[in-house]
Amino acid sequence: MKNTILNWSGGKDAALTLHYLLQNDTIKVTSLLTAINKKRRRITMHGVHESLLDAQAESIGLSVEKIELPENISMEKYSGIINSIAAKHFKNNISNYAYGDINLEDLKSFRNKELSKSGIEGIYPLWGRNTLELAKEFISIGFKAIIVAVSSDKLDESFVGRIFDLELIKDLPKTVDPCGENGEFHTFVFDGPIFKRPIEFTRGAVTSKSYTPSDDDENCFCNDEDQKNWDTKFWFIDLNLD
Repeated sequence: MKNTILNWSGGKDAALTLHYLLQNDTIKVTSLLTAINKKRRRITMHGVHESLLDAQAESIGLSVEKIELPENISMEKYSGIINSIAAKHFKNNISNYAYGDINLEDLKSFRNKELSKSGIEGIYPLWGRNTLELAKEFISIGFKAIIVAVSSDKLDESFVGRIFDLELIKDLPKTVDPCGENGEFHTFVFDGPIFKRPIEFTRGAVTSKSYTPSDDDENCFCNDEDQKNWDTKFWFIDLNLD
């Protein structure tokens, strides 16, 4: 039995990954692991408040460990934090981390390289799948999710707050991956086969936030030669737990 921690974003790919893991009798999912903004108390990239994260974990029936990160952090310091946590987990008999990655080779290689420092191995249940098929499968087996963040370079504000359903998939531009695998959008899953009960919430305000890569040592983008091509403006919707 492989004691496994799932890297949990609260979104659809993580939820579908957990669905697969729970059906695998060679894997025991011991807990969830989520990176949050220490100051804002929100899931990194997704912008969802930790209260909704806690509600997800409670409904799923798993504990969630939160990695608290500052708003701006160098890649070196980020890796140091992650590696320290992984080493602790390995000593506590965790053999695997699971991820919802689908086809980003560079990201998978980075994860595996970092994990090799601790002895933990990566598991990627969705890897290599067709993203359109995965998106439709997610919906067909009863999962429900809402779009909580979009890159303004890829999608307009109207997509924020929409339910992730077949109509939304149909409306996505051809340049946008159906699963948002390239960071085009992020989701919050509020119902589905892994939940004991739906997560009740209300929609709040839609806001925009811009990120400006700089040469500051605390900015994890500062050494990326391709930073000029990164998306730097996003639309977010605030969700409030009922």
